[in-house]
Amino acid sequence: MNKQQVEKAIKELKKGTKRKFSQSYDLIINLKAINPKSDNVDFFVTLPHPKPKKPKVAMFAGSELKDQAEKFCDIVITESDFPKYSDPKAIKKLSQEYDYFIAQANLMPKVAQNFGKVLGTKGKMPNPKLGCVVPPNANLEPLVKKLQSTVRLSSNRATNLQCMIGKEDQNDDHITENALAVFTSAVKQLPQENQ
Repeated sequence: MNKQQVEKAIKELKKGTKRKFSQSYDLIINLKAINPKSDNVDFFVTLPHPKPKKPKVAMFAGSELKDQAEKFCDIVITESDFPKYSDPKAIKKLSQEYDYFIAQANLMPKVAQNFGKVLGTKGKMPNPKLGCVVPPNANLEPLVKKLQSTVRLSSNRATNLQCMIGKEDQNDDHITENALAVFTSAVKQLPQENQ
């Protein structure tokens, strides 16, 4: 896939029926010879241009990061709030409302114990690979900013990778650059024989 192919695809999409809302553009990469159960492909890509819809970020914070989390995150859950989420339905609702979860590292065992069963199955547990398990002295601003441009691609349920790369009211060059960034990262993540 190259820049010209992406630009041509975007032009074709723009010829379609106009809606009363800004439609999103998803990139779908079909994988060959991948078994979702044994060849799990799961990675994050930071897009060159932020997603148009700002993702909602939740933080499991201790006293050290509470004030900072309130400034940069959409919801802050302290250890004293954990009993409010004793019902799995409450955690499920939380997982539907928020896109990313950050946890202070010293709270992770309790987060896993209280929220892991639901957040884990939804793929929403605070992910160390993404930098979402942070020390008590972390600076949250750059992490939250990074999450606004991050997408997750996973083949654990199907033989394709799919993510939103932009919306039709975004600059075409931005959408193209986002598509190429995702594709390039995907190629690097796949075993050679599956490319």
